[in-house]
Amino acid sequence: MKFSDKLSKIIDKNKSLLCIGLDPDLMPVEDVLEFNKAIINATCDLVCAYKPNLAFYEAFGSSGLAVLEKTLEHVPTGVPVIADAKRGDIGNTAKAYAGGLFDFFGFDAATVSPYLGYDSVEPFMEYEDRGVFILCRTSNRGATDFQSLCVGEMPLYEAVAIRAREWNVHGNVGLVVGATYPEELKRVRSICPEMCLLIPGIGTQGGDLASAVNYGVDARGEGAIYNVSRQILYASREQDFADAARDMADRIRLQINAHLTR
Repeated sequence: MKFSDKLSKIIDKNKSLLCIGLDPDLMPVEDVLEFNKAIINATCDLVCAYKPNLAFYEAFGSSGLAVLEKTLEHVPTGVPVIADAKRGDIGNTAKAYAGGLFDFFGFDAATVSPYLGYDSVEPFMEYEDRGVFILCRTSNRGATDFQSLCVGEMPLYEAVAIRAREWNVHGNVGLVVGATYPEELKRVRSICPEMCLLIPGIGTQGGDLASAVNYGVDARGEGAIYNVSRQILYASREQDFADAARDMADRIRLQINAHLTR
């Protein structure tokens, strides 16, 4: 099943555009795997995807990657999982990265950097059934250092959006655009009206939810995945963390849906 089809099915089933970032960092328990399992068990009927940031697993070496593998096994079959890997390297290296994420770990989608150009992204796009989210206008403060620089008469992030649209021959390419830059989000959506956008930056990073929904979704009220990590994962630092995560996830899911109907 293609990533886009899997995503559409779970959006319809769970009535959700919410993605939870599985980024174990400030956990109230020591066991990362048990923490992840508890979060998944508590929220899997409220999300459209999960997004583990590989850095939080790679930091623990082989044991961390083993936890990541077991975490992926615990995610229900119908819920897509996006590898927040931000890979980007020359062709043969990119091919190895893509194989590791898609063939070995079995991720449904991955984030990639376009800085090295087409040949660094092509090996990911060749997996026609997987999603490829290209970094476009990221949510961090330093994003303006390069992404706002002009390329001809347009900022670099617009040039990335245009090029990604041209590369989207298999319909599996999307863009990462932060909720912290609503006007840029609006512009990217106008450039790529039918492409899926992965939108981080809501919650702890301060992105405005209303603007992110109004500017981020496509004409059908879909085509956007809103990622929230810390606000949900650490809604409680006590033993009730899973219940608190569920309550927060449901609250944010309903807030997103409320903006869709206005």
